[in-house]
Amino acid sequence: MNLLKALAAIGSMTLISRILGFLRDTIIARVFGAGLASDAFFVAFKIPNLLRRLFAEGAFSQAFVPILAEYKTRRGHDETRDLVDHVASLLALILLAVTAIGVLAAPAIIYISAPGFSATPQKFDLTVQLLRLTFPYIFFISLVSVAGGILNTYSKFSVPAFTPVLLNLSFIGCALWLAPYFDPPVLALGIAVLLGGVLQLGFQLPYLARIGLLPRFRLKFNDEGVWRILKLMGPAVFGVSISQISLLINTIFASFLVTGSVSWLYYADRLMEFPTGILGVALGTILLPSLAKHYADASTDEYSRLLDWGLRLTLLLALPAALALAVLSVPLISTLFFYGKFSLHDLWMTREALLAYSLGLLGLIMVKVLAPGFYARQNIRTPVKIALFTLFATQLMNLAFIWHLKHAGLALSIGLGACLNAGLLFYHLRRHDIYHPQAGWLKFFLQVAAALAAMAAVLWFAMGAEEAWLRGGIVSRVAHLGWTVAAGAAAYFAALALFGVRLKDFIRHGAK
Repeated sequence: MNLLKALAAIGSMTLISRILGFLRDTIIARVFGAGLASDAFFVAFKIPNLLRRLFAEGAFSQAFVPILAEYKTRRGHDETRDLVDHVASLLALILLAVTAIGVLAAPAIIYISAPGFSATPQKFDLTVQLLRLTFPYIFFISLVSVAGGILNTYSKFSVPAFTPVLLNLSFIGCALWLAPYFDPPVLALGIAVLLGGVLQLGFQLPYLARIGLLPRFRLKFNDEGVWRILKLMGPAVFGVSISQISLLINTIFASFLVTGSVSWLYYADRLMEFPTGILGVALGTILLPSLAKHYADASTDEYSRLLDWGLRLTLLLALPAALALAVLSVPLISTLFFYGKFSLHDLWMTREALLAYSLGLLGLIMVKVLAPGFYARQNIRTPVKIALFTLFATQLMNLAFIWHLKHAGLALSIGLGACLNAGLLFYHLRRHDIYHPQAGWLKFFLQVAAALAAMAAVLWFAMGAEEAWLRGGIVSRVAHLGWTVAAGAAAYFAALALFGVRLKDFIRHGAK
């Protein structure tokens, strides 16, 4: 399996999903703006979405995939199928209980996660109503993550990568056509979340059947593999999803700020998720199964080389993405969101958050690459210690930054916390003798730095004055943004080629 080709396939599927995600956010911004209704929905959606990232895509995937890869490599299809059945069955029962508790305890959850909303009864009640609509999403999307983990282990990367497209289509359809039939209209977005979860699960089931691993309901509480996964999963919640925990705490802080702060952070975060999803999640997705297979085969040298490949590719693609987000902040926000009820003030406030987030983009993506270096080896203790320290440091930064920088200070603390997390993960990979850098790093870094300088100059001149982006319609903005991004990308890769770096040099094959 060509890992670069697999990365391109996942990236292209994720790109489709992200483009539709931006279209969905453009529609939401146009219809609902950045006010009481949008704040209520973003908080209500953030909670099940956080649980998804914590327990489903985050901790569960990092605990499940290495064990599944071990079973596939060493124990054969029948025992692997038994493991899948037992894990899916137990998880489904747990999720039903969690969903029921979440729906019943919605007022208490909102009071804890957004205490500032209690000062406005209308906002608080609407958020509770939306949470009861969106909370069952955690049931469906967690089972989607089980299916995705299985398909990724069997190198069927494109199917899980395409699945989020269905959620965005659900959002777009409900926002455009169902919203007028609800009072208040924002309730249609809660329906969209639930419908999106059902569609995503239904889409993956036929592909599981094709590889003979469609789960059957078979409970076995003393299954050895299930208990190994559960033991890894508990502490992995902190190790994998520290940035998501910080985002939830940020919501608590933001709920005390002026109305719109939650929405400004959301829109900026959505822009950050574009490169994080296309690159960070995609790299983590393809690295974990191959690293787990190398570990199962005791191929320590290949394990280290694969990590080195992932780190170089991260620098090559994450640094220009971070630079582009900072330089093109106004063009991006105005093109995607500056319509309808999304005001000029909302644009400048979202820009502040995006600039702060962009400083930590490299760290956010690096964590996605470095964490699998531990979890593929079923090493939980080290990442957990790092994650807990990072969480504490992030909250100290929140307290330090919020007074003067307001919502932008919360975004800055997330980015700097991710950089701290990545730095400590890297240090311990080296300290534990897991990762050995290959030759040529200094030369590679200088080549990338020179290409970044060329790209920054082209972007700066191509975008023109920021005020010009506040005028004109969507077609002119999209066209201008399109050729500006294309010119910057062309300058970057042309400079890389001039300095001797080519993408074909990154062709690598994963473990069989």
